[in-house]
Amino acid sequence: MFVPVVDSNNRPLMPTTPSRARRWIKSGKATPFFRKGVFCVRLNVEPSDRNYQPVAVGVDPGSKREGFTVKSKSHTYLNVQTHAVDWVKDHVEVRRNMRRARRFRKTPCRQNRANRLVNKEKLPPSTKARWQWKLRICKWLASMFPVTTFVIEDIKARTRFGARKYNAMFSPLEVGKQWFYQELQLMAILETREGFETYSMRQELGLKKSKNKLSNKFDAHCVDSWVLANSVVTGQVKPDNTALIEIVPLEFYRRQLHRLQHQAGHVRSRYGGTMSAGLKRGSIVKHPKYGFSYVGGWQESPTKKDPKRKLISLHDITSGKRLTQNALPTDCKFLSYNSWRVAN
Repeated sequence: MFVPVVDSNNRPLMPTTPSRARRWIKSGKATPFFRKGVFCVRLNVEPSDRNYQPVAVGVDPGSKREGFTVKSKSHTYLNVQTHAVDWVKDHVEVRRNMRRARRFRKTPCRQNRANRLVNKEKLPPSTKARWQWKLRICKWLASMFPVTTFVIEDIKARTRFGARKYNAMFSPLEVGKQWFYQELQLMAILETREGFETYSMRQELGLKKSKNKLSNKFDAHCVDSWVLANSVVTGQVKPDNTALIEIVPLEFYRRQLHRLQHQAGHVRSRYGGTMSAGLKRGSIVKHPKYGFSYVGGWQESPTKKDPKRKLISLHDITSGKRLTQNALPTDCKFLSYNSWRVAN
């Protein structure tokens, strides 16, 4: 394993070994910190040199799980397997049903606005969320490692002969992919590989891919991302580091006017939101009893002394299991904003 290194201005340098990082920390030359679950060090002095080696990030996109690998010619620095964001479509459907239900009720409402999205290029919310999630992971990796190249397995949708407009905007997959490629090109060089090219390179190296797509093993998805990164920097015929970290995005429920189904007595309580008693939902906090955890929902719990008292729920950083619903915001020390948890 290697430790990412950044300078005093948070610019990434070449990673170092854990033993050297410990010596730097002990002598005061570096300060340890965590960046979204990965241990890093920040140099307090000017580095001895700023020589960089080519570092590639291989990206293996998928519908349920995705693989990312950071690799140079000599070493594999990090393997990441992420869960895809696949709940936005259901949330949009619930929002649509709630909006349509309001139209049927005999209540005053405004006139319908004209459709302002006609003949305009747009990304559906579910597609946009999926590709934005990939972009966030790539930016996170680029903030820790001096990435020079992104290499991704290209995915294509079926086209129709002679249908120019259809082929340009027919597939949200294709539109989201092109947007993602444009954003990556702003950070580093972008290269693409076809699926059969990834397969042939994996066969040449004698590597096998697991058929269990939901597995959290290296040979499920990271084997392809490793092959993609190795195709750019070369230098190895066998992975020297098969350890990986699994990242699960946090599912936030956006603010709604009320719950979809009313409670007893036809009471429709408010629901959702991204703020919990002044703390942004998902934030990493430190609690005197439950330690490091992240913020979930909140509820009002008034007392005679404090009629406006609010309580928040805390969740385990690794498993996501709820630890308590009765934590006081004043007892929590805010550490960092967060939008995912590291499962292992």
